[in-house]
Amino acid sequence: MALGTRVREAVGGAAGGAPLRETLADRLERLRILDAPAEMLQRGVRAVVPNGSVAKDALSGTWLGHPVHPPLTDVVVGSWTSAWFLDAFGGKRVEPAADALVGVGILAAVPTAVSGLSDWAELREGTRRVGVVHALGNTTALALHVLSWRARRRGHRSRGRALSLGGMAVAACSAWLGGHLSFGRGVGVNQTAFEDFPTAWTPLTDESQLEAGEPIRRSAGGYGVVLVRHGGKIHALADRCNHRGCSLAEGKVARGEITCACHGSTFRLADGSLVRGPATAPQPALEVRVREGKVEVRRPGADAD
Repeated sequence: MALGTRVREAVGGAAGGAPLRETLADRLERLRILDAPAEMLQRGVRAVVPNGSVAKDALSGTWLGHPVHPPLTDVVVGSWTSAWFLDAFGGKRVEPAADALVGVGILAAVPTAVSGLSDWAELREGTRRVGVVHALGNTTALALHVLSWRARRRGHRSRGRALSLGGMAVAACSAWLGGHLSFGRGVGVNQTAFEDFPTAWTPLTDESQLEAGEPIRRSAGGYGVVLVRHGGKIHALADRCNHRGCSLAEGKVARGEITCACHGSTFRLADGSLVRGPATAPQPALEVRVREGKVEVRRPGADAD
């Protein structure tokens, strides 16, 4: 068998089998042995950084407009990768710069880990298990780089380089797991990004079904819509909370706002603007009208009938 064929089968699976990357991730998601320590750690994180707190919004990236954890990881990985390249190809002249980059990565790893733990505290089941392994990998990579920095400071450069190389290898594997969570399981992405509501007026329910302050869920074009009568008006938002995908129809309405029952993200009914995180994006709002007793909605900006 040709070498190229063997490589393709190992990475992509033979005869329609699952790719190796998916097989590994699936196995991690089934490791129930991680549930007990994960539950204890999650309770601790939630106690320190509760939903609705200023700290939770800051660590989630509500102020930034997207999750804060991913760009912080770039600083850590970028610093350590640059240090490795200087170690490998720079020679003695750039040793101080390599050491400094290892230190920058160590310092940046602290807020990166804290923001990651805050995000991880919201996960469940398989994604939570993968997150535990991801965190363990990052902790190991950090420990190896701390040891590397100490060895460098004491003049043991060969040992310092070897520890950095080991830390980079572990960090790369851990980063792959982080990518699986984001791109394979949708953790941290806007859950409403691909919801394409109708441009034509679409009837959802009888106006008589709406009671003041009581959200109800209906569907438009196959996508969930939460309807709320408040202050004499009817408001419509995408029902799927953009933070983690929970139904806003199960939330509470007060002061012209709706709060997600899962993690406390709060949006204005009038336009879906974000009031409080941990969500980082506004909630899609729809145009509403009542015609012949029927509540109708459509995507904003559509041409008038």
